[in-house]
Amino acid sequence: MKKIFYAVFLIYTALILLSCSLLNKRYIPDPDFSVYAIDKTIEIDNIIETKDGGSSAERMPEWLLTFIRGGNQAVEQLNAYRNKYVFVGVNKGENFIILNKWTENFTAEQDSAIITAERIEERIISTATLYPEYEYGLFFESLITLAYGTGYPDAVKEETYWFKISAEPETYYFFILITIDRNRMQSVIRNMMAEAFAKASPRRAQAVVINRLRQSFFEGF
Repeated sequence: MKKIFYAVFLIYTALILLSCSLLNKRYIPDPDFSVYAIDKTIEIDNIIETKDGGSSAERMPEWLLTFIRGGNQAVEQLNAYRNKYVFVGVNKGENFIILNKWTENFTAEQDSAIITAERIEERIISTATLYPEYEYGLFFESLITLAYGTGYPDAVKEETYWFKISAEPETYYFFILITIDRNRMQSVIRNMMAEAFAKASPRRAQAVVINRLRQSFFEGF
């Protein structure tokens, strides 16, 4: 009987040690970046009304047509914006009055933080080979928190525009063009990354990865 109890004890102990060993192995799932996907398609084939009174996409400002076709970075290739970062805020809905108030009350310095932070977050995600929260640790969380809370005193609300499409229901699209001096914004982001790095205090291996990101961040940003 003692031998049976002893054998059971050994098996139980082995199972405990095995489970502890498995728990101590960090499980890293394959990243699924589809959770970060943003639908940026804007249909302009069925425009029935615009801010300037027309009903054709061809009469829209060059910056807006360029944005719809290629995004912020495409607008930055236009001669007028080559020394600036461009951010286009987009809102849509059925209520013209509410959307118009949104464009009127939008303050470039304060309200641009959200759309600039989204671009910063997308840039980091695009460089990550794993989940950014794992690859960059607390640095990622700290930087994104800072990004959403940082205003840009030099941000300029350049233009606004709207059009209506014949959907079901009919929908208004409102746009705000914001620009920020390229050198000024890079300086602000570098300061944010330095602060986030100090808060995170990453260990050596992670610090190497983070510093690589800091050095190449503006390539393709």
